[in-house]
Amino acid sequence: MSEKEETELKGGQGQVMDPETFRDSVSTIEQSGKRKWVFPRKPRGKYTNYRTVVAVFLLIIFFTLPFIKINGNPFLLINILDRQFYIAGQPFYPQDFFILALGAIASLVFIILFTVAFGRIFCGWICPQTIFQEMIFRKIEYLIEGDRNKQIKLDKQEWNAEKIWKRSLKWGIYIIISLVITHFMFMYIVGYKEVFRIMAEGPLAHPTNFLVMIFFTAAFYFVFAWFREQVCTLVCPYGRLQGVLIDKQTINVYYDFKRGEKRSKWRKGEDRKAAGKGDCIDCQQCVVVCPTGIDIRNGQQLECVNCTACIDACDEVMEKVGLPKGLIRYATEEEIETEAKFRFTTRMKAYAAVLVLLIGFLGYLLYNRGAMEAKFIKPAGSTFVIRDNNISNTYNYTLLNKSNKDVSVTFKVLEPKNGEIIYSNAGAIKAKKDQITKGTINIQFPQSEMKLSKQNIKIGVYDETGKMIDSYETYFEGPFKMQF
Repeated sequence: MSEKEETELKGGQGQVMDPETFRDSVSTIEQSGKRKWVFPRKPRGKYTNYRTVVAVFLLIIFFTLPFIKINGNPFLLINILDRQFYIAGQPFYPQDFFILALGAIASLVFIILFTVAFGRIFCGWICPQTIFQEMIFRKIEYLIEGDRNKQIKLDKQEWNAEKIWKRSLKWGIYIIISLVITHFMFMYIVGYKEVFRIMAEGPLAHPTNFLVMIFFTAAFYFVFAWFREQVCTLVCPYGRLQGVLIDKQTINVYYDFKRGEKRSKWRKGEDRKAAGKGDCIDCQQCVVVCPTGIDIRNGQQLECVNCTACIDACDEVMEKVGLPKGLIRYATEEEIETEAKFRFTTRMKAYAAVLVLLIGFLGYLLYNRGAMEAKFIKPAGSTFVIRDNNISNTYNYTLLNKSNKDVSVTFKVLEPKNGEIIYSNAGAIKAKKDQITKGTINIQFPQSEMKLSKQNIKIGVYDETGKMIDSYETYFEGPFKMQF
C-alpha cells in the first residue's frame, strides 16, 4: 500500500452516532432544518459495474420502446385523454379496466413479495429516479466539476469565472436532458408521431402542449438538479413501505457489526484480533460514497436505497489493508446475528401463493377477453312493425374489434331459431381493428312464433371462417299477448 493510501485510511474523520438517536433525524437535513448538501465520492467496483450495465440496458429500453410496434400497434401507450391503451401491443379499452386493475393488484403483491425477500434492491438498481440521477446527471456532474473533494471546493469558493462557467455548463446540459426525457415521456402518452408533429408545427400552433412540456421539463430539472436524494428520503412512498415489510429475514445491504466492531484506525503490521479490534478501520469511505449521506454502520435506515456503493468502497479498502471482503455486503440481519442462511419464510410463501393465484386468474381473463365485443340495443322509442305476417324490430349494433386485424362479420339469431337478420347494407360487415363499428339491422320473426309480447333473444357474431366470436342477449317486442 502506498503512503498516500495509508494516510487516507488513517485520516478518516467523523463521529459515530449514538445508535439510540441516529434515526431521530434525516441524514440530509441539519438540526436547524437547513438542507445538508451531499457530495458523494464517485463509486467504483464490481457492483457499480453491474449497476451500470443494468442502467444502460434500461435506458436503451426507455429510449427505444416508443418506436417499437407489434402488429401495427405501439408496444406501450397510455393515452388517458383519448382513451387509448396498449400494453405489449394489445389494445385495452375502458371496459377492460377491471383486467388492468387486477394487473395493478398483482403488481402490488409482487412488489410486496420482492420487498419482503430482497428489501429495497429495486430502488438501487431499477428505479427511474436512481437510474437518471446516478447514471446520467451525477456522471455529468463528475465530468464537469470533478469528484467529491473538487465539488466541495467549487461549492465553497466565490462566484468567479471558473465556478460560473462550470455551473452554467452543468445546468445547461441538465436542462437539455430534462427536455429530452420529457419528450420521450410524452411519446408513451400520445405516440412518437404525434410528438414529432407537435414539434414540427411549433409552440404557437400548440400552446397548451408547449406549456405542459415546459412544466414537466422544469419538474425534471428541479428533481435531478436540486431535490435529488430528497425524493427517496422524503417523498417516495416505497421508502415508507419498506419499514413495514422488511424484517430480519430480508436481504439488504448490511454492515457486519460482529466482524467490524470494535472500530479502530488502521495501523500497518498490527494484529487487530489480538488487540481486540474489529475489521472496520473507521476510514469513513462507506459514508463519503453514499448518495444519501448515511452511515450504513449504524444499521438499516430509511434513507438507504441499496445502491451498493458502500459495498464497493468497503471492499476496496479491505483489499488494500489485506482483510477479507464482505464487511458490508448483501445479507439478512439474521445472518449477521446468527450466521443463519437466507430462507423462504412462511410470510414469503403466503405472498407468493397469492401472487400465483392472481397471475393465473389474470391470465385466464386475458385469454378469455375475446377478440370482439358486440352489443345490440333497441333505439329509444322504437317499436315493432308487422309486415307480411312477420314481426320486425330494429337494433343499433356496436362492434369493438379487439384483435390485431380487420374482420368481416355476420350475425345470426341463435335463440329462438326462426329469426332472420335483415342488413341495411348487402354483404358482410367490416369491423376494422382497434375501432368501433356501428350500424343498424332489423330482426324479424314469423308472427306465429311470438309467444310473448316481450321475448328474450340471443344474437351470435361470426367471422369469415364461420367461427362464433361473440354473442349478445337482448329482447324482441311484439303485439300484446293475453296470458292464461
